[in-house]
Amino acid sequence: MTQQAEASRPHIPLQDRLRQLLDGPVALDKRALLGTLYAEVSRYETLAYAAGWNDALAMTRRPSHRDDDA
Repeated sequence: MTQQAEASRPHIPLQDRLRQLLDGPVALDKRALLGTLYAEVSRYETLAYAAGWNDALAMTRRPSHRDDDA
């Protein structure tokens, strides 16, 4: 899925999404459930990793005010 498509998806907390999968109208067999859970957790990890990189890049772009204090 592209980043643009990811951004357009509503943010659902992981616990809520897992609850939806477990309590949903379609009963999944063990293999399908584990595959779906793995995909969901991987998606959240990818988003968190990207957010961390974005935060780190933003911090490196900020001018340092420590030199002004010296």
